[in-house]
Amino acid sequence: MPELPEVETTVRGLARFLEGERIARVQVNRPDMRFAFPPDLVQVLTGATISSLGRRAKYGLLHTDRDSTLIFHLGMSGRWRIDPDSDDKHDHLVLETAHHRFALNDPRRFGFVDLVATDRLDAWRAFAAMGPEPLGSELTAVHLKTALAGRKQAIKLCLLDQAIVAGLGNIYVCEALFRARIDPRKPGGKVSRPALERLVPAIREVLEQSIADGGSSLRDYAAPSGELGYFATRFAVYGRTAEPCLREDGGVIRRLTQGGRSTWYCPRCQR
Repeated sequence: MPELPEVETTVRGLARFLEGERIARVQVNRPDMRFAFPPDLVQVLTGATISSLGRRAKYGLLHTDRDSTLIFHLGMSGRWRIDPDSDDKHDHLVLETAHHRFALNDPRRFGFVDLVATDRLDAWRAFAAMGPEPLGSELTAVHLKTALAGRKQAIKLCLLDQAIVAGLGNIYVCEALFRARIDPRKPGGKVSRPALERLVPAIREVLEQSIADGGSSLRDYAAPSGELGYFATRFAVYGRTAEPCLREDGGVIRRLTQGGRSTWYCPRCQR
C-alpha cells in the first residue's frame, strides 16, 4: 500500500499541473472503486477550480473554489497518471483541464474517492479521531508520552495506531525505531522521555528522506509521472533479515511478527 511519502509525492506531483486549474470535464468510468463514487461528483467538480492540494495521513486532498474537497485514497495499487499516452481499463476517474488530463488508475480497486465540504474535513469519518501529522509541529515527545501513558502494547504497534500519530505505516515505523535505537517490542508506556525525544526527529527524518527520494516504490506504486522512488535502497532494517546491522556493531537484523505484520530490528542496538 502506498504510504505517507508516496501520497505526499503524488500530491506534489499533481500540484505542479493541477493547482489553480479549472476542471473542464469529469469522466467516471465505473460506478465504484472500493466504495461508490459520490453521486454529485461530476456536477460539483465540472467547472470548479482546484485552489490547492494537500494531504492528511495517507489521503490526498484536492480543494476546490466551491468549498468542496475531493479526498482520494490510493488503496493497494492506485496512482494518478498525468497525460497518459493511451486509455487504460483501470482508469476509473478522469479529470481534464484545458492543458492536462489526470487519470486515477487502480487495477485492484481498493482505493476510493469522496467529496466533503471543506469546512467539515476535520469531522470526516477517517479524520475525526486521527492524531497529529508526523511532519507537523503537534507531534512532540510530550504528546507521545501522554498518548502512550499506561499502554502495555508494543511501541511498534502503538505508532501504527492512527489515533496516536496519523499516517505512519509499517516501513517507516521500523526505520524510525531503528534510528531512535528503540526496541520495537517494548511496551509503549515504558518508553522513556529521552527515547521519545530521539524518536520524534527520527520519524521526521525518515519520512522527509523518503519524500525526497520519491517514496519506496514497493510493488505497484509509481508517482504521477510514472517515475519510481528509490528510498527502498536506503532501508536500514526493513526486509533485511539476517543481514548485518549498518551500525557495524556486530548485530544481525531479526524479523518478528507483531499484530500480523513483520517487524525488523537490530537486537544489539535497539534496546
